[in-house]
Amino acid sequence: MRRAWSNIPFFYSSKDVGTRVSILIAARNEEQNIARTIDCLLAQEFPKSLFEIIVVDDHSTDRTSDIVSLYADRGVQLIRLNVGDTMNSYKKYAISQAIEKSHGEIIVTTDADCRMGPNWLKTIVQYFEEHQLYMVSSPVIYSEEKGFFEELQTLEFLYLIGLGAAGIGNGTPTTCNGANLAYRRDVFHEMGGFKGIDELASGDDELFLHKVAEKYADRIGFCKSLAAIVYTDAKPDLRSFISQRKRWASKSTKYKDKKVVFLGVVIWFFNLALITSLFYFLFQLPYCNWILLTAFALKITAEFQFMIPLTKFAERTSLLKFLPLLSIVHAFYIVYIGLAGNIGKYDWKGRNVN
Repeated sequence: MRRAWSNIPFFYSSKDVGTRVSILIAARNEEQNIARTIDCLLAQEFPKSLFEIIVVDDHSTDRTSDIVSLYADRGVQLIRLNVGDTMNSYKKYAISQAIEKSHGEIIVTTDADCRMGPNWLKTIVQYFEEHQLYMVSSPVIYSEEKGFFEELQTLEFLYLIGLGAAGIGNGTPTTCNGANLAYRRDVFHEMGGFKGIDELASGDDELFLHKVAEKYADRIGFCKSLAAIVYTDAKPDLRSFISQRKRWASKSTKYKDKKVVFLGVVIWFFNLALITSLFYFLFQLPYCNWILLTAFALKITAEFQFMIPLTKFAERTSLLKFLPLLSIVHAFYIVYIGLAGNIGKYDWKGRNVN
């Protein structure tokens, strides 16, 4: 995986672009963030005639729609959903509705709490054009952390982004992030949109990636560029963090590629074995000590090797000092989330969903 990440070349935008783009945001109760995100999008160094911004308000109970409406004279379009409690996957429905109203050849999705630099859109679209791709995943990184817990999340999230990029670099795409994802409109329609994956609240990014990868794995790219980074916020507390990760984990058993499911199960059992060995250690069964220490040492060493180039790319190498602690905590987290994300419901922005 480290080799795959390293083999993805850095991309530098240098040419003009000529493809029409639609930027889509599904927003729910984002009055604290949406204006900042729209300001970043309107500041893009991109021909104004070639991109549009569509915000879909997903039944917000705050001032999200009012704030978006203030940008109407600058071309920002607002769609208000009004479907009540009739479905489980509101975000996929919101994106589908926005795509129906859009005119761009390339669909770019981001979230209502994101920030990006002025060359973000130009970089992604130029990467699309130069490599004649059907789908492009780009980096998402936490920033503006408030404390130790959020810094740990930043390091762990970099790990996830790196795994997604490495999978694409290996020609076996497995994961991406909808906060910075782009795909061709005609490919979206060719794949039948979100049909077949629309029963889950999550998966507008990862499960759709799998649909495209079934037919066009070689036409999916990762834009490895500082200019292409989208910045967002870590979760402020453990409860919101757990809720988010349960939502992400809920789609893992729906993967069509059973090799990926099998790998996930193996990783889950490996981490369960680490925890079991730790309890043996605490109950003073000495013959397990060398197994426990060797396993954790190998885990931490492998993760260091993978994370060094990722933290260099993100210019966050100072976070590596937290890796040994994160590696241990991560074992408990994986075992819990692996179970909790696939049983029962979880809370997502005030909704209980499956």
